[in-house]
Parts: sequence; structure tokens; C-alpha cells
Amino acid sequence: MAFYKRLLLGILFLPLINANIVIDVRTPDEWSAGHLEGTKNIEWQDILNIKNSVNKDEQIYLYCKSGNRSGRATQILMDAGYSNVTNAGSLEQASNLLNLKIVK
Repeated sequence: MAFYKRLLLGILFLPLINANIVIDVRTPDEWSAGHLEGTKNIEWQDILNIKNSVNKDEQIYLYCKSGNRSGRATQILMDAGYSNVTNAGSLEQASNLLNLKIVK
């Protein structure tokens, strides 16, 4: 019985363990026009604002309109010591990569 309780708890909390941080680095107006569900919006030049809320070893995915601004933000975070940062490219590319819906 104890095995099944542990198994059930593991299944229930698996999404929390594997949670990734996904950040849209576009402007608030662009984000309002459509973004990936469950994402945060922090403009690329302000990306270091996450330093007090995100550990440097957590998996972070960044995206924007084309991958250019998310590439810049990725480099900023890597230069600041973040080790698990991925430029997910454009909104559509990030949607496909992360299997997240685009919402408006």
C-alpha cells in the first residue's frame, strides 16, 4: 500500500518537478496580442530582474518574435551565471518546442 501512495504522489507532483520557466521577452503590447500559456513577460533588456526569483541552475526558455531579442537575453543570463538557458526562438517555434498553446 505504501508503494502505491508514493507512486500516486510521484505522478501528481511530476509536473511540478519538471516545471520549466518560460519567459516572453517582447514588449507588453506584443505579449498582449498573443503569448504562450503560462508564460511571464519580461522585456529582454530587463531580463536580469529574475535574479531574485529564479535560481541560476533552473531551466529557462526565452522567446520573442524572431529569436533575436531572446538570443540577446539568453546571452545576458549566461553572462550572469545562469547555466540552463535556451533561446526557444520565435513565438511559433517556442510553441512547437515546448508544446504550449498560443493564447490571446
